[in-house]
Amino acid sequence: MPSKPPKTPPLVPIVRRLARRVDRLSFAPPVEFVYDPLVYARRSVEAYLERYAREGVEALFLGMNPGPFGMAQTGVPFGEVAAVRDWLGIEERIGRPKVEHPKRPILGFACPRSEVSGQRVWGWARERFGTPARFFRRFFVWNYCPLVFMEESGRNRTPDKLPAAEREPLYEACDEALRDVVAAVRPERLIGVGAFAQKRAREVFGDDLDVGVVLHPSPASPLANQGWAPRAEEQLREMGIRLP
Repeated sequence: MPSKPPKTPPLVPIVRRLARRVDRLSFAPPVEFVYDPLVYARRSVEAYLERYAREGVEALFLGMNPGPFGMAQTGVPFGEVAAVRDWLGIEERIGRPKVEHPKRPILGFACPRSEVSGQRVWGWARERFGTPARFFRRFFVWNYCPLVFMEESGRNRTPDKLPAAEREPLYEACDEALRDVVAAVRPERLIGVGAFAQKRAREVFGDDLDVGVVLHPSPASPLANQGWAPRAEEQLREMGIRLP
């Protein structure tokens, strides 16, 4: 008998619940603007989940939070516009946050700027696996925190830089959602894309899940700028992950 195709895990309710929970939180200066692409880019987010999430993957790659020119614009983790539209085949209508920073407008798939991290992640996946189907048969990509934080200047502020009184309820919501995502996707291991995601995953799962790490592809990383893909592949091979 032919093997049954893998099931699509019920991630949409998990993500909608996370969005409602984090949107009840408040943040004080220096954070002046908070974007939640799970809400205004909901069509794109859910298209990604429904099309590409599968049960029983080899690894779940976990990022930190959306970049202003990636997931903030497209709703897809590391969601550089061209990669999401041209390789993943997603181009849904994107709404707008209730309040936008004038220097960081949400233009969706019309955004002219390109997120370097997303170029590197999805460019590597395309080069190594050829098609999304081959990549997502083995892997899934998600972010720990769904929110984008910006200061008055437009500068991005990462979740780890929030004060404890704001960070703790945010982490509580994101931890619960991550547990639910992992229970639904059932990955053999979780791989943090950067040290922050690895640390959060270890805090959440302890010894119950194999947690590894690959170098973050941010252009702020000198090592990533020297060649992110070869270093990430070396780390993956050290974990026992075979690449085509």
